[in-house]
Amino acid sequence: MDTESTQKLAILIDADNAQPAITENLLAEVAKYGTASVKRIYGDWTLPQLRGWKDILLEYSIQPIQQFGYTKGKNSTDSALIIDAMDLLYTGRFDGFCLVSSDSDFTKLAARIRESGLVVYGFGEKKTPDPFVAACDKFIYTEVLAKEDEEKEERKQKPANQLKQDTKLVNLVRNAIDASSDESGWAHLAPVGSYIAKQSPGFDPRNYGYRKLGELLSAMKLFELEERKTGEGHSKAIYIKDKRK
Repeated sequence: MDTESTQKLAILIDADNAQPAITENLLAEVAKYGTASVKRIYGDWTLPQLRGWKDILLEYSIQPIQQFGYTKGKNSTDSALIIDAMDLLYTGRFDGFCLVSSDSDFTKLAARIRESGLVVYGFGEKKTPDPFVAACDKFIYTEVLAKEDEEKEERKQKPANQLKQDTKLVNLVRNAIDASSDESGWAHLAPVGSYIAKQSPGFDPRNYGYRKLGELLSAMKLFELEERKTGEGHSKAIYIKDKRK
């Protein structure tokens, strides 16, 4: 059984910094990493701008937590979410947390949870400050969770020439292959992906218009990809090699 998929997760949503439209795909994404044992959303539900959440919360059984804004200009929602997160952390019942916000105020919270040995998945818009992204084990930009039909998604794929010019991306992949390869220069795609995730929590092939890591690396035209049979069964694995070697 996949250990990651059996993780017990707590989803904590900052209603002030998240959109109701992402909920279905957000929960589908979380399901890839584990089971959402707790689903809570924080905000001042007396405010008209949060009305769009009402039907969504009922449909997906997300518990709304009321937090009045005691002082104008101060975000008491953040404090309530952080206090609840620490309470849940100390129960010892969870393997990880999903923090849904684009607010850098949760950077320290993410770092503190990881210090306790739990995994942190962050979800936020591309405007999310880099420190919060870096504080998470993995950060998923909510723009990629927006519903798009297949044809539209294909049109948004970045071509090879743009990918090759992305120095940060190219170096990230090459370093991952170097760290994961054998003496012949070939590396199994899975550890390459793990290395990339550890070095860059915000990396996601969908940010470039591709569903899978293998599809993105193939589109870059800088690497050789080879599918090999593994063991006696019919299972196969993808291996990758830098064309320069």
